[in-house]
Amino acid sequence: MLKFLRILQELEELIHNRTFKEGDKLPSIRGLAEQYKVSNSTVIRALSDLERRHLVYATEKSGYYVLKAGAAVQETAGNRIDFATSAPDATVFPYVDFQHCINKAIDTYRQDLFLYGTAQGLPSLLATMQKQLANYQVFAPLGNIFVVSGVQQALAILSSLPFPNGKEKVLIEQPGYHLYIEHLLTYNIPVMGIRRTMDGIDLAELERLFRTENIKFFYTMPRFHNPLGSSYTADEKKSIAALAAKYDVYLVEDDQLADMESSSKSDPLYAYGDKSRTIYLKSYAKVIFPGLRIGIAVVPDSLASAFIKRKRSLDIDSSMLSQGALEIYLKSGMFDRHKEKLRAAYKSRAQMLQHHLEQAAALPGSGFTPPPPPGYTALLSHIVLDSSRQASVIITQAAARQVVIEAIDKHYLPWFAPDNILKLSVANAAGQQIQAGASVLADILKR
Repeated sequence: MLKFLRILQELEELIHNRTFKEGDKLPSIRGLAEQYKVSNSTVIRALSDLERRHLVYATEKSGYYVLKAGAAVQETAGNRIDFATSAPDATVFPYVDFQHCINKAIDTYRQDLFLYGTAQGLPSLLATMQKQLANYQVFAPLGNIFVVSGVQQALAILSSLPFPNGKEKVLIEQPGYHLYIEHLLTYNIPVMGIRRTMDGIDLAELERLFRTENIKFFYTMPRFHNPLGSSYTADEKKSIAALAAKYDVYLVEDDQLADMESSSKSDPLYAYGDKSRTIYLKSYAKVIFPGLRIGIAVVPDSLASAFIKRKRSLDIDSSMLSQGALEIYLKSGMFDRHKEKLRAAYKSRAQMLQHHLEQAAALPGSGFTPPPPPGYTALLSHIVLDSSRQASVIITQAAARQVVIEAIDKHYLPWFAPDNILKLSVANAAGQQIQAGASVLADILKR
């Protein structure tokens, strides 16, 4: 990581978790340079970035001070600790950078913005996305890459399309993405579930379902699963891909948090699967901001024509302004810098939560199993409760003590028995909030 980025990320986190409060003076440039063993110019670069993001302001011959805006966001919910919200922390949205990209897009694509675009996507953005996908080990021809208005649109299209295998049922992990479950139930799409835990998936059961049921495609989140936070191993991905090929089942991979991956050895399921029956989906909602409504779908030749026809009938094209701004954001290097900052911030939060949960679980009568070791997740995690503990009771008692936890039930099909777990997100909790929230949970569970 670049030295100035490390300084930037750590100072920003100290402002957001209120170690530095409104009006506080930051350490001097010389002091920071000595602390991080860098030059004064490197420190000035980081401080200038914070100033541009309206987190600090400079006073001549005095130094840098924290602005009210940097602390106010944390105060809006009072003393509430939010372990429920999985949407990204509003304080880390790249507002200023993306505002610049939108203005630049209006200037660059001013004629295109007043016309309908192409259903596949802005051609120059598709070329940029193709290069970015290659960094994730997803090598796809331009003709197979589609811009979609969020991953939900891609899932809705795929669920309604007839597939070459002539099958009808959708298989999903349980628990799974709740908005997709709602879609499947609303439109009466035949669906089945297969249980997933922090230990992975029962491959023998997966094979049985592939062999005996009329499975059109298997929808899965191989890494950073929502809501569990866990990831499949490379061997599990290879086995899933082999079973899909054996039984003529398509794979739909939702790689929503690909940008949070820190291991260069972790490849998506797409890298192991048969490209002729694997669909790869990626969103920017959790990395930039949800309102962008831009995602990527890599669709094989056998489905590409039907996919684009269905997409064109739904929305003609995705927002041209969003596409143009995203292209500039990706090409400028702003995205890579923001991604590194976000990855480091969320990793720090995840490790902090892991540490406090492990400490609590080691106490006699803790009543729960902590998540796997740190580093396996970016935003989401969960704990497994003993049979004597009821998740609904714990959620109610935590709410009374200003700790918000969301029930897991909506992540299951109505006929699928939910596991006795609590899902936790650090997307909107940081620093002392995480420690305090984990302490409250431990106290409730002991009782």
